[in-house]
Amino acid sequence: MINFDLKGKVAVVTGSTSGIGQAISLTLAQYGADIVINGFGNPDVIEEQRSTLEEKFGIKALYSGADMSKPKEIAAMMAMIEEKLGSIDILVNNVGIQHVDAIEDFPDEKWDLILAINLSSYFHTIKAAVPGMKNRGWGRIINNSSVHGLVASPYKTAYNASKHGVVGLTKTVAMELAEFGITCNAICPGAAATPLQKKQLPGLAENYGISEEEALKNVLLKEHAIKESISVSDLASFVLFLCTDACKTTTGTAIAIDGGWTAH
Repeated sequence: MINFDLKGKVAVVTGSTSGIGQAISLTLAQYGADIVINGFGNPDVIEEQRSTLEEKFGIKALYSGADMSKPKEIAAMMAMIEEKLGSIDILVNNVGIQHVDAIEDFPDEKWDLILAINLSSYFHTIKAAVPGMKNRGWGRIINNSSVHGLVASPYKTAYNASKHGVVGLTKTVAMELAEFGITCNAICPGAAATPLQKKQLPGLAENYGISEEEALKNVLLKEHAIKESISVSDLASFVLFLCTDACKTTTGTAIAIDGGWTAH
């Protein structure tokens, strides 16, 4: 029987003011974890999200607006969490951005920003969380990579590079922390129904010379055996499963949740 109870645990979810991260924070709070949400957006909407988690599930919920492209802000956020909540038991690195362009037109500043947010921020949060996890002898680190951490698609140079990097980071961290009761895994979603998916459709449509509807069907979902986007609630449920003792010996994996994309 799997015990999903997370009471007494503190979970940090980066990039959690919308999309996959928001669904993950909601699910972990539902099962009793105190939550730290992070991201940008309308302050009133974010405060409503934070307060709703507390009121609905009876947990503590904090918000950090730390810019995940800036290591100093990441360090300050992680220190604040340890000070206010006493621990970081579950770290979900979810934050991510995207840009689509041909390699010769890909802006240098977009490359730098995508690598900073999609990969380097994961390194900085893990580095900060690990000492406390080691002291407590328990931890769950879950990195949101992508199917593009396993295979590549055109026009996504920086995204593909960053997500492949996340898989390598995950494996290394898993090996280093295996003896301390800490697991580290990567989830690799296929085309997920998120704001990020919606934002990249215009660029894909322009590059391929097709409509946005065709870009979704014939580009983003082209390789899916199951012809639908991955739901954020399904991804959140999988993250919850990785936090349980049923997965205490599952570590260093890159788990495809991709509608059959990588089964080809």
